[in-house]
Amino acid sequence: MNPSIRGAAGALLLLACAANVRAADSWKFAFGPGQAPAGYTPVGAGYSAARGYGLEPGGRPDGTNPFYFSVDLPEGNYTVTVTLGDDKAAATTTVKSELRRLMLENVRTAPGETVTKTFTVNVRTPKIPTGGAVKLKAPRETVEEAWNWDPRLTLEINGAHPAVRTIAIAPAHVPTLYLLGDSTVCDQPAEPYNSWGQMLPRFFKPGIAVANHGESGETYRDSLARRRLDKIVSGMKPGDTLVMQFGHNDQKQIKDGKGGPFTTYKAEIKAHVDAVRAHGGLPVIVSSMERRGFDADGRVIPSLQDYAEAARQSARELNVPFIDLNAMSRTFYEALGPEGSKAAFAEPAPGRLDNTHHDSYGSYELAKAVVLGLRQARVPAAEFIVDDFAFDPAHPDPVAAFAVPPSPHHTAERPLGDEEHK
Repeated sequence: MNPSIRGAAGALLLLACAANVRAADSWKFAFGPGQAPAGYTPVGAGYSAARGYGLEPGGRPDGTNPFYFSVDLPEGNYTVTVTLGDDKAAATTTVKSELRRLMLENVRTAPGETVTKTFTVNVRTPKIPTGGAVKLKAPRETVEEAWNWDPRLTLEINGAHPAVRTIAIAPAHVPTLYLLGDSTVCDQPAEPYNSWGQMLPRFFKPGIAVANHGESGETYRDSLARRRLDKIVSGMKPGDTLVMQFGHNDQKQIKDGKGGPFTTYKAEIKAHVDAVRAHGGLPVIVSSMERRGFDADGRVIPSLQDYAEAARQSARELNVPFIDLNAMSRTFYEALGPEGSKAAFAEPAPGRLDNTHHDSYGSYELAKAVVLGLRQARVPAAEFIVDDFAFDPAHPDPVAAFAVPPSPHHTAERPLGDEEHK
């Protein structure tokens, strides 16, 4: 509690504040100068556990730099409605949720104009309702990626001149599009890395929540051992979808003599498919995108061919939708060429290119490839694809036209408490 708030009077003030923030299972906040609209709580202070909401350390909502806003919420899906615009200046606002998941891209408003946008988000904790919890990696998931697992919704307000007037949040009883995969799918914690899973929400209308359960360095086997699949199916409903992509790390099992693409890999895929179906969900198998490597003729050198084929075989044998991201990624890289394709991959240090992991541009294009695959496979979730969606991996978006702003590094760590990740 704030030291200036004492005794019973302080407790009553906090209760009144909480009642104003949350009314009839909704949360409403106002930002910026001027009087807050009726029913909205003004936000001008840092996060407080007593209030259950506030600004994360760092930026301020003054239109000059990005900032983070958090609010305590129970696990679930939520509809978020934001009103954007600045009374005196043109504004460009990008909104990301939790750990850099792109929700709204460069929404432009003229001076004095307001625009209202809505999107759907997912909030989760490691606890599994049937008992136990996901075995999170420490410190990666318990510290660096804690924003993905804590009982709060965190929104990043970003852009050349970000301007948010109000944010309203309400529970949403909608389908969930679950994601499961490795570092090329998971919510990467910091620039210059990004994944297609982080970009995917931008291409869906309100009414479906994307819940990214991917994690760096993992395989189908790890998904089972760390209970990631258990966590997903514990909340799965008929109408929900699980999109799965592993392969890069599964290759290590060959060297260790602990598995292979056409044996253990296929068996572990089947275990995932069976579990999803048992809970009324729809499994979708995705083949892993290729690494960056070209031969003398400018063709991508295959490095995951057997795993891509095993994924294809599994989809056919199990009669589930299949997205050939491996093939689309090769087409995408070759369209950019040996030199141009460097723009799609992360460069963690000058002159040191990571030819496996992608930057924001590369992951944005690969997310569009996955969306295209969902549409071509006629997966029900494709009904929620944004109306203006179009993509051809042979003719990707120009690198120069890409303008999603980078996320600032978290200014303060927010590790999970013991009770949150046991």
